[in-house]
Amino acid sequence: MDYINLGRSDLHASNIGLGIMRMNQLSVSQAAKVLSTAIELGINFFDGADIYGEGKSDTIFGQALKEVGINRADIYVQGKVGIVVDPQRSHDGLVFGARYDFSRDHLVDAAHQELNRMGLDYFDSLLLHRPDPLMEPDQVASALDTLQTDGTARHFGVSNENSAQIELLQHTVHQRLLVNQLQFSLMHTGMIDAGMHVNMADDRSINHDNGILEYTRLHNITIQAWSPYQYGMFAGVFIDNPKFPELNAMMQKVADRYQVTKNAIATAWILRHPANIQVIVGSMNPDRLKEIVAAEQVKLTAQEWYDLYLAAGNDLP
Repeated sequence: MDYINLGRSDLHASNIGLGIMRMNQLSVSQAAKVLSTAIELGINFFDGADIYGEGKSDTIFGQALKEVGINRADIYVQGKVGIVVDPQRSHDGLVFGARYDFSRDHLVDAAHQELNRMGLDYFDSLLLHRPDPLMEPDQVASALDTLQTDGTARHFGVSNENSAQIELLQHTVHQRLLVNQLQFSLMHTGMIDAGMHVNMADDRSINHDNGILEYTRLHNITIQAWSPYQYGMFAGVFIDNPKFPELNAMMQKVADRYQVTKNAIATAWILRHPANIQVIVGSMNPDRLKEIVAAEQVKLTAQEWYDLYLAAGNDLP
């Protein structure tokens, strides 16, 4: 397993992390097996959020940690707060928000509650979960100061924010923001499409994110890629999906070359990018985790990376 420092911190985290969004669907013993497998594979970073499973994922995760007997000092745990759940719209394991809330009281209370559900003493990192257009930076600054002072969180970051939103926050908060969690995969490539279609008038030339990829590299902010195997907004996985025959054929061709699975190739494609992106995987299947981590054996050539990009339906100007 390769390890990277998140942002400018001393968090020496595995470049593949485990997201616990679906852990609410497991028993404690099943979750413990997933965590044991992850640790054996070299994964030392675990990503949660207070809305996952409407809080149940946190609880199962914390109980499974105790069952496995993992030394807290040997792992990094990340939380996310800032979304107020709408129970009426949440269904089938998907959780939807009623609103975003970056008020001081909500952020502090939500972080304390998530940490308590996990049964832990602190978060290594805590992210603001999506942008709140009603955000008052002074309120966020007060919340982060409180959470750092009382020991709840040691480092902070954001998710799904563009460069201007990060600048607005960083102008006010006292802590260095070290992470931006963004959707990125072979089937979600907007961050790089715009960069290759500069000075053009086609759809891919539209920069939706204020150059967020370049901004994070310039400011030493680590991108955490979420939904690395999904297309659309939780529309489904693209691996072995008949909707994407050309991509799957190319992934299989490259996988055969390296004697790994398509799961590893989809992961290796993200890891090949020089931005040192951390991949957050959400599989609760121990065998699939082993397939994914095999990406560490794969060092894609530039041509293989581009072949996969093109097979996903992209083009070169």
